[in-house]
Amino acid sequence: MSSLRAGARNSLADVAGLTVGNAQDAKLKSGVTAIICEKPATAAVHVMGGAPGTRETDLLAPENVVSQVDAVVLSGGSAYGLDAASGVQAWLREQGRGFSVGGQLVPIVPGAILFDLINGGDKNWVRFPPYRELGYEAASQASGEFLIGTSGAGSGATVAGLKGGLGTASTVHSGGITVAALVAVNAVGSPVMGDSSHFWAAPFEIEREFGGLGLPAEVPGNTAEVRLKYRDMNGSRANTTIAVIASDATLDKAAAKRLAICAHDGFARALWPVHTPHDGDLVFALATGEREPPAQADDFIELCAIASSTMSRAIARAVYSATPEEGDLFPTWQTRFGG
Repeated sequence: MSSLRAGARNSLADVAGLTVGNAQDAKLKSGVTAIICEKPATAAVHVMGGAPGTRETDLLAPENVVSQVDAVVLSGGSAYGLDAASGVQAWLREQGRGFSVGGQLVPIVPGAILFDLINGGDKNWVRFPPYRELGYEAASQASGEFLIGTSGAGSGATVAGLKGGLGTASTVHSGGITVAALVAVNAVGSPVMGDSSHFWAAPFEIEREFGGLGLPAEVPGNTAEVRLKYRDMNGSRANTTIAVIASDATLDKAAAKRLAICAHDGFARALWPVHTPHDGDLVFALATGEREPPAQADDFIELCAIASSTMSRAIARAVYSATPEEGDLFPTWQTRFGG
């Protein structure tokens, strides 16, 4: 593991065949992130939170027919945000993309949502929620460069005592395979150790990507204290961390599922507590197949470990990169701890 390094962008776009687009509305304090596959990618999903909101996740089970997807969508808006996938699907159809069925093309677009309805934004839309249009916009903006922090699906996210956000990170395995994570962090729990500025994910940090603070000289005495977001705001279900773990390796659906399972360990190494009844924590996995599969069983085990550490880094970067906006309920990490 000593030869690990971040990819050129330190982002999901380091995985060949994937681009990312964001769309958000500052007044709404919510948004959408679209992950577009340049060609269909093998996909899987694993849910560990107690309150998920999803679209098209059943088809990702290894025993079901469709093995590849055209895009994945992460959205704010709770159940209203599921409309975002329709906007991404519409954009893909215009591009001539989709699963061919009897001469018709059906873009395959799984999605997941987080709850940001009571974060200080104006949710008084008239009839239809804006997420379908935000989804279309996010898809049309997809590229190798995108903003993190208060952006896309993370634009209205919060954690215990702080703003959350959108984060990403990548790792290049010594054999050349890239593993990358993208995550919208809106957790019940906290990404920092007790009342300190130190991130739980500190042991995995590469090149000061979230401040370079490392671990504290003395572990804070209140690190085991359970700090829950809903004790600081009105609503116990205003949560959920949703993510994508991706690789350019060739994997089948079962192996992709295992990668998603292991990426949840990254949640546990970066957030305390996690996978609660009031989180809908979920990880999609994507494998673009641009490289050969891992040569040995040990190589795949190492990819699973990398999936966990990379996800932890992405979570910390999401919170570290958040920026303040009018009407915020919580301070950003930068504001609270002075950068």
